Amino acid sequence: MVQSMTGYGRSEALLSSGKLTLEIRTLNGKGCDISVKGYFLPKDKELWVRQRMAETLVRGTIDLFLSFEPKAGAAARTIDAALVENYFRQMEAIGARMGIEAAQETYLQTILRFSDIYEGGRQEIVPEAEWPLVAQALEQCLEAVVNYRRTEGEILRKDVCSRVATILALEDEVESHEGERLEAVRSRLMKNAEELRIKLDPERFEQEMVFYLEKLDINEEKVRLRQHCRYFLDTLENEPYPGKKLGFIIQEMGREINTTGSKANHAAIQACVVRMKDELEKVREQSMNIL
Repeated sequence: MVQSMTGYGRSEALLSSGKLTLEIRTLNGKGCDISVKGYFLPKDKELWVRQRMAETLVRGTIDLFLSFEPKAGAAARTIDAALVENYFRQMEAIGARMGIEAAQETYLQTILRFSDIYEGGRQEIVPEAEWPLVAQALEQCLEAVVNYRRTEGEILRKDVCSRVATILALEDEVESHEGERLEAVRSRLMKNAEELRIKLDPERFEQEMVFYLEKLDINEEKVRLRQHCRYFLDTLENEPYPGKKLGFIIQEMGREINTTGSKANHAAIQACVVRMKDELEKVREQSMNIL
């Protein structure tokens, strides 16, 4: 199934210390560019998280956003009472030696600003025993992204298929003008010769006409363009991740359309070529977002 590189997924892991929320957002990109925003994962697990994201999402600009909501009271830090008392006695002794009289509340307020009186510091958000909950949440988030990508991918598939079908229909229209195009070229050359009062040798004129019309022949371009269109559709349906290959096929389709335009020498065919170019450009834009 065709996938878009644009995707979104969200999941939560309920831990003993609080709720860890994971959000993954993806956009199109040439490679697999992964960014983890948030410092809540254990360092030894972040590499595994990146590997799982790369294996599942394959390609694109991928951002993982992490946010943590602690439980009430879980973030509170414990005060080291013994250390506070020690500081208090030292400050009273220093004040007495220096002849400074200060209220005990002033000493206490000052001591409470010291960071080292709080025990535990920052608690471990994801303990080893609860890592499976985070791993499960990551898998759920990745699954949501893949489902989102498949939905978007189906929309892209229908759009580019319809545009390639339009290009094939325009190529049929080009072919319908082939007879009148060659006759128009012949008539124009003969008219120019008459206006210049040039006496033409019928046999030599036919030989030159054959040579000239061979240069204007677009049969090879028509065959190759149709073949490229079929290859495009087959790749889209059968390749698991066709995006990069589609880009190369589109280049070849554009080459055949451009050559047809340069050889056209016919207003109606030129109009078809312009419309084919427009459709192909839209196919190119859409295909850039196909995984």
